[in-house]
Amino acid sequence: MSIATTWGVTSAEQERTYPCDHLLPDPGDRWMRGVDVAAPADVLFRWVCQFRVAPYSYDWIDNTGRRSPRRPLPWTWDLEVGQTFSTIFTLESFVVGEHLTFRMAPGLSTRVYGDIVLTYATVPVGPEQSRLVAVIRGTRPTSRAAAIRNRLLAWGDLVMMRKQLLTLSALAAQERAERSQAHSSV
Repeated sequence: MSIATTWGVTSAEQERTYPCDHLLPDPGDRWMRGVDVAAPADVLFRWVCQFRVAPYSYDWIDNTGRRSPRRPLPWTWDLEVGQTFSTIFTLESFVVGEHLTFRMAPGLSTRVYGDIVLTYATVPVGPEQSRLVAVIRGTRPTSRAAAIRNRLLAWGDLVMMRKQLLTLSALAAQERAERSQAHSSV
């Protein structure tokens, strides 16, 4: 395994099965990324729900230059299977407070990258700590060109998703700190 396929995850997280692991008939690649979060899992989960409106990565690349929101948007927490997230994904399944699982919507993206599914899992570690684990699955490459594409895509995804996970971690931690400060001044 290389850092392009496995970044920031524990061996226990790697061994765990996630909802996206069962969505493809012939899954190939499995990439994983993970970060520690200084906030409870429920706070983190609400930030993951905000993928409905923005990708929280490098906005100049994948959000047409618009900044991803830095404040909670409660309407994004109302989830339904089939909703669009980050313009190219469809919500496949979810358990509030635990995971959101997506499939790349058919179109140009799937023609370029193949069928891709992913799960963002929010895992409690303690009362004020959690983990954000992302698991990405793609179809098994059927040609040498597709295998090369997937290797390159893994590196590009690492750069983008690392930024995304670190941004969400920081925003969730900031919200937790603001809440703690508000409670202590009462």
